[in-house]
Amino acid sequence: MPPRAKKSVAAPQKEASPPKIKPTGSAKARRSAARLAAVQALYQIDLAGTSSEQVIGEFLRHRIGQEQDGQDLVTADLELFAAIVRGVQLRGADVDQMLTGSLSGQWSLDRLELLLKEILRAGVWELIGNPTVAPHIVINDYIDVTHAFFSGKEPGMVNGVLDRLARTLRPEEMQPRQAGGSRA
Repeated sequence: MPPRAKKSVAAPQKEASPPKIKPTGSAKARRSAARLAAVQALYQIDLAGTSSEQVIGEFLRHRIGQEQDGQDLVTADLELFAAIVRGVQLRGADVDQMLTGSLSGQWSLDRLELLLKEILRAGVWELIGNPTVAPHIVINDYIDVTHAFFSGKEPGMVNGVLDRLARTLRPEEMQPRQAGGSRA
């Protein structure tokens, strides 16, 4: 009987590690880019039903730090980007419950457009999960993200919802509203 050929078992392929990304832009611009990228990643996760780790890896390999439409864009803050995506996924039920209690009038969570819902989820998570950043910075950045996608009432709605939640979640950091709009 001839000797049997040994079957070689291939070592499991490790997923290629993301390329080293050289930061570009100011720290503020990188944080803003991270918020925008996180909203896009959350949208992709919800739309495709993909895991957060898979989408984070994809963004690190193919989007963040890459040229887009012939332009070099500001590099997102990678730690903030991943923290927002993971945080929203981990605390999604809490975030949605807070949103449901803060939406009013014509807006309800189940009727919101998916992208608008992801903007709000990311903003709410940052208010509860990122206490080192002042609420007004979080609110303003998510208003800017909303302006990138919407031109109607949505930016105002995001402002109102996040402001209302910030006053509940972090009241010591929010200035009281002035009656009549004047400031003393």
